[in-house]
Amino acid sequence: MASLCRFISRSSAVRQALPKQQFIRTYADAPKAPVGMNFTFACPSEAFYNNSSAVSQVNIPTGAGAIGVLAKHVPTLGVLAPGVLTVLETAGESKEFFVSSGSYSVNEDSSVIVTAEEAFPLDNLDKEAARANLSKAMAELASATSDVARAEAQIAVDCSQAIVNA
Repeated sequence: MASLCRFISRSSAVRQALPKQQFIRTYADAPKAPVGMNFTFACPSEAFYNNSSAVSQVNIPTGAGAIGVLAKHVPTLGVLAPGVLTVLETAGESKEFFVSSGSYSVNEDSSVIVTAEEAFPLDNLDKEAARANLSKAMAELASATSDVARAEAQIAVDCSQAIVNA
């Protein structure tokens, strides 16, 4: 009990010796002007956007569904799923691209980087050829005997199906 009394008296003496801090509540700072997005989108054969600030939003296909990315989006990394990547430019124009796979990075400084293994403007795709490829890929998947052949056929089915659905 005596040690407890000594501890309490020492701690109150220490508190009295420390300078008192005063906390003053004020209004929050005014928000800063919005920062635009710097967008880079490329595949091995072509760079579609290179650090462009003329982009206001990007809709990215992922395995969990599409996500919309605006300036000041929370930083994130992810994997692209086969599907349509939509770029909304600040001028109001919208451009759509098919991506087969790849990755994306949303950074703290509002920069967004999308790297696709294959990417094509949606207007350049032939849906009839995609339907034919889908039938062929489904037949290959059904007749696959090894895990590697099955995985390759499944990737072909997924990509062909995404093109048909685009």
